[in-house]
Amino acid sequence: MRILVTGGAGYIGSHTCKALAHQGHTVVTYDNLSTGHRELVRWGDFLYGDILDTQRLRACIRQHHIEGIIHFAASAYVGESVINPGKYFRNNVCGTLSILDAMRDEGVPYIVVSGTCAVYGSPEKMPITEDTPTNPINPYGASKLFMERMLADYEKGHGIKWMSLRYFNAAGCDPDGETGEWHEPETHLIPRALMAAAGQIPALEIFGDDYPTPDGTCIRDYIHVTDLADAHIRGMAFLKGDGLSQALNLGTGKGISVRDIITSVRNTTGRDVPFSVTPRRDGDPACLIANNDNAGFLLGWRPNHSNIETLVRTAWRWHLLTDTTHRPTRSHAKKN
Repeated sequence: MRILVTGGAGYIGSHTCKALAHQGHTVVTYDNLSTGHRELVRWGDFLYGDILDTQRLRACIRQHHIEGIIHFAASAYVGESVINPGKYFRNNVCGTLSILDAMRDEGVPYIVVSGTCAVYGSPEKMPITEDTPTNPINPYGASKLFMERMLADYEKGHGIKWMSLRYFNAAGCDPDGETGEWHEPETHLIPRALMAAAGQIPALEIFGDDYPTPDGTCIRDYIHVTDLADAHIRGMAFLKGDGLSQALNLGTGKGISVRDIITSVRNTTGRDVPFSVTPRRDGDPACLIANNDNAGFLLGWRPNHSNIETLVRTAWRWHLLTDTTHRPTRSHAKKN
């Protein structure tokens, strides 16, 4: 297929572009480089543009004869969404609306979007199934849930088939070291734990150690980015093969605490991980663990790379590589 990847210069998007290209698909990355990096666009063509620019999207679709869209171009920080909700509704909701309008106008029939477990809020029962009531507790989760409602309505009104992959915590990096997690600033747990181990920050912040969990820290279901990329490609094939539009959970079914991550980073790097405990963040549930049975049954998908050792080992390799190769160019990303 000829697939447009919005946000393809970002973390999960670049991994997905690599996987698409290796499976023989034609890839076009569409990104405004606000958080993505031109250096990570290594597979297929690149077009600089904003998803809010519907006419530019339409021109891109026509020029490249796009048959399907995989959509990653969303704002994705829970804490920031609480402080700046307008950014999240503008980019995530209005941006997705712009993509759907372009698809409608140009006759693109399939879209797979990057969903989130944040649509569930703080459910009482674990693991979380797709039947768990949606009750987001932060603007990020609310914006993603509204995206799904728009997708369902556009299917009814215009026949656009869709899949929303509600993944839990993306982690790890490309095992080949060709792309990886690159955020400015970096806020995610595993990279920051590695930064603390490397002495690049004074200490890792643990946001609360008084949660109702075995060690008091938040528990999350971490899924390797390579597994996420594979699921998005399988989702597109499922839709093209007349599969039903729907939302699916992506996770491992196993929870890992913040302290578990610290232990794994120590074991992988052979270094201490200094940390400090700070107050809880607004919008952080104590525990989120996925039931991924439906993704396995419908897509034939398995999280083959998502054990904690592989997550940390591949992230550490990328961290060492970026110290010597990528970091000097990070502030000079080009828009051409």
